[in-house]
Amino acid sequence: MRSRIEAADLVEAAAAFLKEVESELSGRMAFHAKVAANALAIAFRELRERPGEVEAQALGALLPDVPLNERVAAACARIRSGAWRVETPGLLDALEAGVAARLAVDNPRFPTLQHLNRHS
Repeated sequence: MRSRIEAADLVEAAAAFLKEVESELSGRMAFHAKVAANALAIAFRELRERPGEVEAQALGALLPDVPLNERVAAACARIRSGAWRVETPGLLDALEAGVAARLAVDNPRFPTLQHLNRHS
């Protein structure tokens, strides 16, 4: 039994409430309820799936000595400087994993995400 309610649970409950009352609203209020519910759904997936951590972990083989919370910035710096190029072994796989994780949060029904998941 949990002693605290997690933030993701609160966000999910608020999104569910907005979806429920959306049909009882009209016009501008219905639109804003839909936008708010969608924003909360994204926040819920972000809290649950932690795409930033997935992205950083995917870079682990390329940056094993860099702390997890610094890997994305370090990878970006190496790409910008030209130290890493498309030919860098493991780079495209790591970037693809990061993109797939973020896409799963931002737009899980995006067709390219399904394509990426089939090839993983």
